Order: sequence, then C-alpha cells, then structure tokens
Amino acid sequence: MMDKRLPPLNALRAFEAAARHLSFTRAADELAVTQAAVSYQIRQLEEHIGRDLFRRLTRRLELTAAGVELQGAVQDAFDRIRSTMYKLTDAAEDKVLTVTTLSTFASHWLVPRLGHFQLRHPDLAVRLDSSVALGDLDGRFDIAIRAGKGQWPGTRAERLIDYTLTPVLSPVLAERAGGIRHPSDLAGLPLLDYDQVDDVRYWHGWFALAGVAVDRLRGGPQYDVQSITGQAAVMGQGVALVCPAFFAADIVSGRLVQPFPDLILSTERSYWLVSSQRRAEEPKIKAFRDWILSEVAACTGQCGALGGVLNIGLTGPRLSA
Repeated sequence: MMDKRLPPLNALRAFEAAARHLSFTRAADELAVTQAAVSYQIRQLEEHIGRDLFRRLTRRLELTAAGVELQGAVQDAFDRIRSTMYKLTDAAEDKVLTVTTLSTFASHWLVPRLGHFQLRHPDLAVRLDSSVALGDLDGRFDIAIRAGKGQWPGTRAERLIDYTLTPVLSPVLAERAGGIRHPSDLAGLPLLDYDQVDDVRYWHGWFALAGVAVDRLRGGPQYDVQSITGQAAVMGQGVALVCPAFFAADIVSGRLVQPFPDLILSTERSYWLVSSQRRAEEPKIKAFRDWILSEVAACTGQCGALGGVLNIGLTGPRLSA
C-alpha cells in the first residue's frame, strides 16, 4: 500500500535535481553528494509512492508519467518555498553575493577586477568559492563561472571568454634552449600537463595549427589547474599551453615569453556566467551579471579581442580543436 505521509525532503530534492538533469550523476554533482546517494534517495521515493518515477534506459533516463506529474508538483512547491524564504530571509542575506568559480578564472581574471564591482555596489559583499562542480544555484550559490559549452539544464548561461590557448615559457628556459625561433623548437622542450587527455589533444592541435608535424612530444610535470601550470612555466619547468587572457600581466612583465602571438588555438569551450533560470532576475544576480558583462566588453574593446575573445591584443589564425 502506498505510504500517504510526506516523503523526506532530501528524497524530493534528489528527485527534483535528477528530473531536471535527467541524470543521477549531474544531480549528485549539483547536490554535492555521490551518485549512489541520489540513486538511493530516488529508490526510496519510488518505494514510498509505489510507482516508478524514471525509466532507466541505456546511458539515459526518462521520466515516467508519474515522474512528470511529480516533477511539476515538486518544482511548484520548491518555487513557492523559495519565494517565501526570500521574503522572510533577513535583509543582510540579500547583501551577500556568493559566486562559485574556477580557481584560475578567480585568481587571474575576476579578483583583479572585483574592486570595480565593489565600488559600483558598496552594499553588496562578494563571497567567492573555488570549485569545479556546478553547485546548487537555487540555494548555496547565487552565480557560477564555469568552462564548457554552456549547456547546463535549468540555468541561464552567458558566454564570457572563449577558451583559447597559446604556448608560454620563461625567458630563462627559452635562452637555455638556444632561443625559440620556430614552433618546432618547442617540440623538444618539456610540455607541461602533456600527459592529460585534453592537453594532449590541444598540444597536437596547436602544433597542427603551426604547421609542425610531430611524432613524439616530451611530457613535463602535470598540475590540476591552469594557474599552477602557468606558475610552473614562470619557474622554468617547461612550456605551458594557457589562455592568454589570464596571463597578460606575466607576459607584459616579461616573466613569461609568448613566442608565437599569432598562433592562437581556439577550442570548443568557453567560460560562462551561469545562474538559475528561476533566480536570474534577482537584483543582486542581475547587478553582478551586468557588471561582469560590461567588464568583458570593456576589456574586449581595449585589448582588440578577436571575435569576443580576450586575447590581450593578439591576432592571427585560429583553429577549432
């Protein structure tokens, strides 16, 4: 017999996220739990109501008729709760903007400009979180900055910066190599992060763009974030393939050499400003969106960016990888 008591809230939250993403894995990322935990909560909910909510097909999920009906009810209930909570929440909470962002974007692009936002909105305090998972944009975070193709269900995603790549290295390493005069000169140097799958593809894409046929490349140390990879390049550990928008100060100061500024590799990814569709027009979220888009536009104009890419004045051929 179906249990007519209300199910646990955690089970409903897991269901709402899984139904929106049609993925237990993506729901788990959003809720910061394991995929197994989401699956367990869904199974408990299905046992509670006595009906299947999902069709578990090969590599994808579909909502059953019961799932579609429950999704509408749960979303409506959560929206009403959320709306009421916003009204009841202490006004001080509306003065804090929580932004979850990638660490390199935060340290090399956002933080140096954040003072402009604070001057424009002195009543808003910005709280930054550095992580990879999208996070809960209906609760824990107000805004996310993520890299990808802009496809996150239930969100509004607006492109900020295209993810372009160019090699950089320290002047000491360049001198030690006898000078870098041709792209092929880089092939014999340690390539930072070369052993990681995406970076292997990007490195080969850049050499193809440069017209260099390479059979074998030399891998160097591996790091998990671009900011550390760039710092390793500054220290002379190898050649880094980085987004030039993030390392303009190092290039201008001479800490890094950009030997081939006309060879900028384009990828299929960009950096995006992401917010919940339900909350996109909240005043503090709208204020941050308007500000950061104006910063991107201003820097694009000042830097002579190509096609909206912040590339610190670099021009030249581009390759879609």
